[in-house]
Amino acid sequence: MTLDYGEPDSHGVPTVLTPRLVLRGWQAGDVADYLEIVTGPGMADHTPQPKTDAAAWSQTAFQIGHWALRGFGMWAVEDRATGQLLGRAGLYEALGWPGCEVAWTIRRERWGEGLATEAGRAAVEFAFDVVKRDGLISIMTADNTGSIHVATKLGLTFDRAETIQGGEYSIYTISRAVWETSADGRPA
Repeated sequence: MTLDYGEPDSHGVPTVLTPRLVLRGWQAGDVADYLEIVTGPGMADHTPQPKTDAAAWSQTAFQIGHWALRGFGMWAVEDRATGQLLGRAGLYEALGWPGCEVAWTIRRERWGEGLATEAGRAAVEFAFDVVKRDGLISIMTADNTGSIHVATKLGLTFDRAETIQGGEYSIYTISRAVWETSADGRPA
């Protein structure tokens, strides 16, 4: 997929258009919708999620700040046809994190539509083509079969188990070389 870029937002966050999604910078109006998404059934089974308005606000502010400090981060993911906020996807590398992570969280009622894969593929392409990273990781619990499926569709493979912030996680990786030599230059 070759990314289509729209205008950056007021914070300099690039907008990325995929066939079904708009990946864009976070806005204050996203906080309530994002909290509704992440407090839904099963959404905190594998990844800690904010549980209050204040926590969702803090996480949104963190996402905006991550872009300012790193030059990349997590986008708000919006349905291109309806404008509905679907979740988040992008890159994450907080201080002390084991690498530049590609990650995604999509509204549960939209699971199974390939939206996480579409958003994740855009984030991987952005990481290699724009940010110029040599490798990426994705971190998930060993029983998170949905995210493992997305990671493998993106070309990431299991690398190791690791304890991170007191929890046991599986680390999946992909290198720039693997990404560039995949079918049509990108994993299918």
